[in-house]
Amino acid sequence: MATRYWIVALPVQSADGASIAAAKTALWGRLQDSISRHSFDTPLYRFTVPDLRPGTLDSLLALSDDLVKSNIFIEGVSHKIRRQIEDLERAGGVESGTLTVDGVPVDSYLTRFVWDEGKYPVNAPLKETVASIQSQVAKIEDDMKVRVAEYSNVKSQLGAINRKQTGSLAVRDLSNLIKPEDMVTSEHLVTLLSIVPKYSQKDWLASYESLDTFVVPRSSKKLYEDNEYALYTVTLFAKVVDNFKVHAREKGFQIRDFEYSPEAQESRKQELEKLLQDQELMRTSLLQWCYASYSEVFSSWMHFSAVRVFVESILRYGLPARFLSVVLAPSTKSEKKVRSILEGLCGNANSYWRSEDDVGVAAGLGGETESHPYVSFTINFV
Repeated sequence: MATRYWIVALPVQSADGASIAAAKTALWGRLQDSISRHSFDTPLYRFTVPDLRPGTLDSLLALSDDLVKSNIFIEGVSHKIRRQIEDLERAGGVESGTLTVDGVPVDSYLTRFVWDEGKYPVNAPLKETVASIQSQVAKIEDDMKVRVAEYSNVKSQLGAINRKQTGSLAVRDLSNLIKPEDMVTSEHLVTLLSIVPKYSQKDWLASYESLDTFVVPRSSKKLYEDNEYALYTVTLFAKVVDNFKVHAREKGFQIRDFEYSPEAQESRKQELEKLLQDQELMRTSLLQWCYASYSEVFSSWMHFSAVRVFVESILRYGLPARFLSVVLAPSTKSEKKVRSILEGLCGNANSYWRSEDDVGVAAGLGGETESHPYVSFTINFV
């Protein structure tokens, strides 16, 4: 599937006595013939634009000034949703599927575009149609921000828990590393947990008994080791805990505050399980919303593109509307040839159109912009 298309409107010039419809059909035939003979690998389709209500010249000029900026916004929302879909599918281990509009693949929706008159009446002022499209897309973007923020919040909570469970022993949650039998708690005795630098373990084993008088001999046991630290227990009399912590810190050993509680451990486990369930439910829900919203935004984008074609063609070629609008998907190597074919079919048209694609490229390169005697702009799916 191509991801980059041109939408082009060619001027239709009718001979004496010939109707615009007949001239348009003849031009379409010549275009098909030229493409098949000189650029046979370029897909070509009609892009049917209805007879919209043009309004006054001033209203068309004012609308034209806003169309490019509005298109950037609508296209941007489309790409945001598409990227979100890809992220959600990847997070769920789901193979990326074909994005659709009302069950039709997006490329087919463009190449077989049909104006939805029930949603956008052709007799409505163009300004109202554009405003309706913009409002709808803006609402979807706002809704997306809220939904993504909620999903990200759950992901952040899970990330924080995972960091506590898998990070350095100096900061991570120790509850899943400790068993009841590792801890001694009585009226006089208490077990502490010491975080010992990995390469200081011999020093710990040789010195912990002498850090205070009331340390139980041979009571230290290694429970766990990571890339930086080792986790040791040590049992001593409760009355010397504070002194022992001070002496241990002086030797470079960190005593972690820890109280073994099966109830707290079970509570944390249940919290983690609930967050995992919430994340998956929210991911699935957000993904389904994104599928539906992408369909809505893409449809709105194509209707907006039809308005652009109509407005710019009227401004370039005049009234009544006499243009042939088409969709092409030339390969990079065929672009120059296709441009030449399109230009050759414009006859003696005196109107020169500067596409935003040419302006953008030229601005980036600091060179001259390329002009075409026809309306042209690009649709990028990604």
